[in-house]
This record gives sequence, C-alpha cells and structure tokens, in this order.
Amino acid sequence: MSGIRQFRWADYDRVVAVWRESGIDVLSRAELEAKLERDPELFLVAESGTDIAGVVLGTYDGRRGWIFRLGVHPGHRRRGIATRLVAELEKRLHALNCPRINLLVLPDNDAGLRFWQSLGYLPCPDVLCSKPLPAPTPNNLSS
Repeated sequence: MSGIRQFRWADYDRVVAVWRESGIDVLSRAELEAKLERDPELFLVAESGTDIAGVVLGTYDGRRGWIFRLGVHPGHRRRGIATRLVAELEKRLHALNCPRINLLVLPDNDAGLRFWQSLGYLPCPDVLCSKPLPAPTPNNLSS
C-alpha cells in the first residue's frame, strides 16, 4: 500500500468503483460536495500504486464523529487497509477534539461487527430512527 491521504475529486470514479465492489451505496457528486464543504480532511483514501484500494468517509458535527462507507476493494483485502484507514480517521477526529465516534453496522453483517469490535467499537442498544426529507427545491431554499 502506498499510503493514506485525503480524497481529491480526481479520485471520484475510482472511489465509486471501490464502493460498488464492496456493496456500499455510492454518494452522488452533489451529496459529496455538500459533505466536503464541512470537513474534507475526514474523507480518506488508501492508495496502492495508482489504484484506490480503500476508502472511508468520516464526519464531525462538533459533538460526535461518525464513520461511514468504509470499503476495501476485494482485490486488496486482508492486508490491514481498513484498519489503517480507521486509525488515520480516528487520529484526525482526535485532533479536532472529538470525544466519541459512532458508526452503524447492519444487524446481519457479522463480519463487519467482528471487525469493529476488534477495533474497540462496542454495540449500543440504541434504536436508529430515520426520516427522509424531501429534496430541496428553489422555492423552499429561501424560506
């Protein structure tokens, strides 16, 4: 592995390929642009030569850090890339004085849960509630 660095727009297509190969939902360019306005230093890629081998998307709202969309291309798995991506993201969140990091694991993802537990992340009995909001339109943006 060549190293871990911050995402650049030139990486987008290769990041999308990693997410797709990993079975992870792809963020649209518009969603990613909005995220990158807030904390671009928390979107990381792992390089292997000219390939993007892995990716992790972190956010920080000033109270909690979140980890989303950690993925390693199947051709690069079992080499510690995910662990190194998470370690670098944790380091960056710590530098922002983030006191706690949260993430979501789907209930049927046993391997994912084992991975996160091996890094010290413990399941919480919280109940996830979610409500999709309508897409913004020009009429409701100025309200």
